[in-house]
Amino acid sequence: MSILAWLILGGIAGWVASIIMKKDESMGVGANILVGIVGAFIGGLLTNYIGGWDITGFNIQSFLIALLGSIILLAIINLIKRGEVRGDSNSRSHSH
Repeated sequence: MSILAWLILGGIAGWVASIIMKKDESMGVGANILVGIVGAFIGGLLTNYIGGWDITGFNIQSFLIALLGSIILLAIINLIKRGEVRGDSNSRSHSH
């Protein structure tokens, strides 16, 4: 896959993951692309280990693998930063 295809696939996967994880308002285009590319790597490792699937090009399977990895990456970042999986910080009181 070309670098341009990686950027496009990564950007779309990162953007959709940021919407699902309620991080869209705090992320820009560059962060979405980075999350999508790193997420594609994470998703590729995970799905290749579990089911033998891999990122094969610019197609739905590759997008779904990148999306899965991007969601996992954002969940890990949220857990480290806030102690919660999704970005629903308005639904909880943080006064302990």
